[in-house]
Amino acid sequence: MDSTALGLVELGAILFALGMLGRFAGRFGMSPIPLYLLGGLAFGTGGVVEMKAAAEFGHLAGEIGVILLLLLLGLEYTAAELVTGMRRSWLAGLLDIVANATPGVLVALFLGWGAVGAVTMGGVTYISSSGIVAKVLNDLGRLGNRETPVILSILVFEDLAMAVYLPILTMVLAGLSFATGLKSLAIALTAIAVVLVVALRYGRYVSAIVDSEDREVFLLKLLGAALLVAGAASALNVSAAVGAFLLGIAISGSTAQQAAKLLEPLRDLFAAIFFVAFGLNTDPTAIPPVLGWAVALAIVTALTKIGTGWWAARRQGIRRMGRARAGAALVARGEFSIVIAGLAVSMGAVDGEFAALASAYVLLMAILGPVAARLVEPLVGLVKRDRPAAPDPVGP
Repeated sequence: MDSTALGLVELGAILFALGMLGRFAGRFGMSPIPLYLLGGLAFGTGGVVEMKAAAEFGHLAGEIGVILLLLLLGLEYTAAELVTGMRRSWLAGLLDIVANATPGVLVALFLGWGAVGAVTMGGVTYISSSGIVAKVLNDLGRLGNRETPVILSILVFEDLAMAVYLPILTMVLAGLSFATGLKSLAIALTAIAVVLVVALRYGRYVSAIVDSEDREVFLLKLLGAALLVAGAASALNVSAAVGAFLLGIAISGSTAQQAAKLLEPLRDLFAAIFFVAFGLNTDPTAIPPVLGWAVALAIVTALTKIGTGWWAARRQGIRRMGRARAGAALVARGEFSIVIAGLAVSMGAVDGEFAALASAYVLLMAILGPVAARLVEPLVGLVKRDRPAAPDPVGP
C-alpha cells in the first residue's frame, strides 16, 4: 500500500474511532477528552497499533485545533465582560494562580526539569477546563445558581491570564535572551491592550470586515483571518493561540454569535484530533513511572481548586452549599492543560517523561472534575445530616 493510501486508511480509522469514543462518552455524560487522549496513546509510539502515516496530518490539524479552541473562547467574551471580570475576580484570580500553579512548579523542580519544566507544569496544573466546567454546569442545571457568576468570573480571569502566560511560556521554551524575552512580552501585552481598546470602541468595524451573508464566504474570511493572525503572532514569538483569542475578542455582536455557530463543529473535530495528536507523541510505557506523581498532583490540585472556589464564593456572601459547588466545579483540567503541554513538546523543550505526566494528570482531572461536581451536593448534605444539632439557646 502506498503512503497516500496508508495515510487515508489510518486517518479514517482514527476519525471513526474518535466518533465511537465520543458517542460512548456522551452516553455516560462524561467529557470525551480522556478517551481522545487514550485513543492517541493507543495509536502512537509504543501503543497497541502504531499509525505513523497519519502523524503528519495530525500535527497540522492539532495546531488548527488549538487556534479554533482559542478563537471560539475569544468569541464567547466581549472586551467589556473581560474588564468587568478582571475587576470582580482579580483577588480570587491571584489566589487561584498561587494555589494551583505552585504544586506543578514544585513537582517539576523536584523531578529535575528545571525552570522550563517548572513554568510549563505550573500552567498545566493551574488552569481549569472552561469547556468541561460549562458543560457540567449546563448538564446539572446550575447556570442560574447564585455561585455560577463567581465560577465564570474566575474562568474569565484564567482565560485572560493565559493571554499573558502563553507569550511568556513561548519565550521560555524558545530559550530567548532576557532582552528578547522582554521585547516579546511587551509586544504581547501591547497587543492585548490594543485589542481590548479596539474591541471596546471599534468592534463593530472588525466584525463588519469578516461578516458576510454568504456562509461559505463568511467561513473562509473568518478562518483565513484566524490563521493569518495566529501565524503573525507566532512569528513575533507570541503564542499563535493568543493571536486567535484576541481576534475572537475583537469580533462582537451577531457576527460573533454566527461565527461561533459555524465554527463549533470544526472546533470539535480539530480539537479531538489535537488531543489524539498529543497522545500519539506520548509513549504510554512512560506513564507508569510518573503515575504516582500524577495522582498526588490530582489530589492536591483538586483540593486547592475547591479551596479557591470556596473562598471566592464566601467573599460574595454565598452559603456553604454554594461555596462547595463553586469549588468542585473548578476542579476539571482539560484542553488548555494539553495546549500548554503540547506547546512544550512540539518545541522539544521537555522530554517524554513530562508528556507522560501531563497526559496522566489531565486524564485523572478530566474524569475527577465532573464526578466531583456531581457528588458535592450529596456529600455536603450528608455531612450536614451527620453533624449534631446545636443546643437551643438558654434564656435568662
